[in-house]
Amino acid sequence: MRKLQNQLQKAQSSAWHRWWLNFGLMRIVPFNAPHRIKITEITDESITVKAPYTRRNLNHIRGVHACLLATVCEYVTGLSLLAKIDPREYRIILKSISMEYHYQAKTDVSASFTIQPDWLNREILTPLKTTDKIFKELVVDVVDAHQQKVCTGRMVWQIKSWKHVNTKL
Repeated sequence: MRKLQNQLQKAQSSAWHRWWLNFGLMRIVPFNAPHRIKITEITDESITVKAPYTRRNLNHIRGVHACLLATVCEYVTGLSLLAKIDPREYRIILKSISMEYHYQAKTDVSASFTIQPDWLNREILTPLKTTDKIFKELVVDVVDAHQQKVCTGRMVWQIKSWKHVNTKL
């Protein structure tokens, strides 16, 4: 996972590294490959991803499928956390997803998520010094190509120190 953080850093300023990152993520997470979700922009504080309006991403009435929209929300928030939290120290796992749909998308969709450094320290890193795990709800809006809000996703992530992870029954 340290390699992912390094690649995210390089992809901020290089289209080549962003292409290579997207290529690698499609192979590392093969479930997402058919959907062609791509990182389109990376800054120090935010990540933007885009999913195309293609046949594979449509529902029976030719709108963007609800499950793809949920996946886009999970993808952008998860990558944002992985970019900021040391994966050697903490395990990040999705606990729950809640979606509210506002509008039927008939174009490409995109989502951006921002993590401010002061929020990260106050809400995640400082509490993890005194507790085994925390749960954080991250809210992200998905918009279509015309910037109309398509849906709002609420992702609850569990962040836990590897010292407290029990993998045996």
